[in-house]
Amino acid sequence: MNENDSDVGHNKEELENKEELDNKEQLEVAVAWEALEDAFENNAPEVHSYLHFDTGEVIRIVDGVADPAMHTRILNDSRYLRIDPVSSREQYRWMERFIATVEEDELRRRLNIAIDGKGAFRRFKDALMSHPVDRERWFAFRSERLRSCMESWLTAHGIHSVERPNWHVPTAEDVQPEAPPEVPPEVPSKQKSGVQRSFREASPDANRTLVHDLVDAIAPGDVEMARVFLEFLRDRHLPPRLRAKDSSEAPEAQAPETADTADTESN
Repeated sequence: MNENDSDVGHNKEELENKEELDNKEQLEVAVAWEALEDAFENNAPEVHSYLHFDTGEVIRIVDGVADPAMHTRILNDSRYLRIDPVSSREQYRWMERFIATVEEDELRRRLNIAIDGKGAFRRFKDALMSHPVDRERWFAFRSERLRSCMESWLTAHGIHSVERPNWHVPTAEDVQPEAPPEVPPEVPSKQKSGVQRSFREASPDANRTLVHDLVDAIAPGDVEMARVFLEFLRDRHLPPRLRAKDSSEAPEAQAPETADTADTESN
């Protein structure tokens, strides 16, 4: 192997190492292509677009609308990169090149007239409105050139576009609300009244037994109250004569014995 062959091999190895190093230094960004395409196409002087490295989204700031302080903060943030839109001159050349591909002579003539003078872009689009096939061809033609400009711009800034994450769209089964807890059916009012009637129609002995059970179950402090209420129910059905007799026969309360009373009885 001569010296020249050795130099060629060494240079080739250096180029391969440089390419590998460049690939490692590239920043991987999940670019939002549609938003980036809009930013490249919009070259209005009052519109400023920035690519966010972390999310791949494009933020657009319009002078006179956005907060100037926010614009300054984004300018000084290293996570944002200002997007350079395609110039009007370059987009005008795209229209000229597309017109050369139009087969219909009349449409080609109208498009050449449309791009002459101020307002060329709007008149160009209006002229294609009644020609849907050529209109779709123009959209594809322009998108291809925008894509080429975007890829060149990303490469120039060391950005490698990666696939954006797929967001899971919930299905109808995923968003169904949880079943509410089962609530026991409420007894209808008619059914309740039937139960009450059956209780009233029970035999006296059965009711007495139930009352005894209820008295045994209540708290000791409520026994006196229950007794007074039962006496009230008993006296309500007595004739007035017997009710007065019971009152007269009630034992009178004896006064407590005092020392004077004891002396008098002893004498």
